[in-house]
Amino acid sequence: MKTVDSEKFEEEILRAEKPVLLEFYSDSCIPCKRMSPILSELEQKYGDISFFKLNIQFGKEKALEYGVMASPTILLFKDGKEVGRIRGLAKKTEIETLLGEVGK
Repeated sequence: MKTVDSEKFEEEILRAEKPVLLEFYSDSCIPCKRMSPILSELEQKYGDISFFKLNIQFGKEKALEYGVMASPTILLFKDGKEVGRIRGLAKKTEIETLLGEVGK
């Protein structure tokens, strides 16, 4: 997964040509570490979706802007708009269901 920061947020997330899954995470977050291999696997499977992560320690203003109160939080964007969200540790099937929403 590629890392994005506040400076590149608009370019990489909001102006992306294809859907974007964005994980708000923290380096000290154990659930985030547990989700990392799941997201890496899904990134390989869903080549038509871009995967990014944003560290909430360094992107506090974006976390506040999007109402992210805890990590991990996954947001799904399509055409620059949030179309889905998962809070907390998620199962692979939950994330796949969310990713299926961008195909509709």
